[in-house]
Amino acid sequence: MINEVSTPEKLIAITFDDGPNPFFTPQVLDIFSEVDGKATFFMIGEQIEKCPELVKTAFELGHEIGNHTYTHPKLSQLNREDCFGEIERTEKLIAELVGHKPVIFRPPYLDFNDETVSVLNQMGYPMIGALNMEAKDWEMPGVDFILEKTRYCVKNGSILIFHDGYGDRSQTVEAVRILVSELTSQGYKLVTVSELLNHS
Repeated sequence: MINEVSTPEKLIAITFDDGPNPFFTPQVLDIFSEVDGKATFFMIGEQIEKCPELVKTAFELGHEIGNHTYTHPKLSQLNREDCFGEIERTEKLIAELVGHKPVIFRPPYLDFNDETVSVLNQMGYPMIGALNMEAKDWEMPGVDFILEKTRYCVKNGSILIFHDGYGDRSQTVEAVRILVSELTSQGYKLVTVSELLNHS
C-alpha cells in the first residue's frame, strides 16, 4: 500500500473516492481548475455508468482516473474470481471512456488480504493508500476537523484521500477548497498519483 512517495520536490497528490457524482465532482473539478492543479479520482464502476460524461470531462481536464472496483465491496471477503471481476469490469468501463485502462487502484475501505494483493500483482496495479485517513471526511466530521487532520499529513510526496461520491460531500468540498488554496500558496504543486509515482 503506497501512502506517500519520497521526493525532494513540493508535490502532493490529492485523491477522491467513490465518484463520479453529478453534483460534487464538478465542484471539485472547478476548485482544481482555478489553481491549475491535477487530482486523481478513484471511481466506482456503478457510478461511472450513471455519469460517463463526467469521467471524460475529468480526464480531458488532465486528471487521473483510478480503479475503485465496480460495486465497492470489501475485497478480502470475495473469492479470487469475484475480486478479479470487480476490478476488471471497472477497468473496461474506464478504458472505453478515456481510451486506456487505469494504472492505479485503491481497494474500497482500504481493505485487502494476500489474495487481493496477488490479483493486483497479476493485473499490474499498484495499491494506493493515503496519509490522512484520520480526517475521515466520509463521516462528515466538520470542515475544521477534516482540515486539521489533513494539514498534519502535508509534506513533500503526500497522498491525501477525500470523497466526492456517496452521500453529502459538501464538507469535503469546502475543506478541499481551503486546502487547495493553502497548498498552492505554500508552493506545492498538485499532481496526479501517477505523476507522483514517477518522482519516486
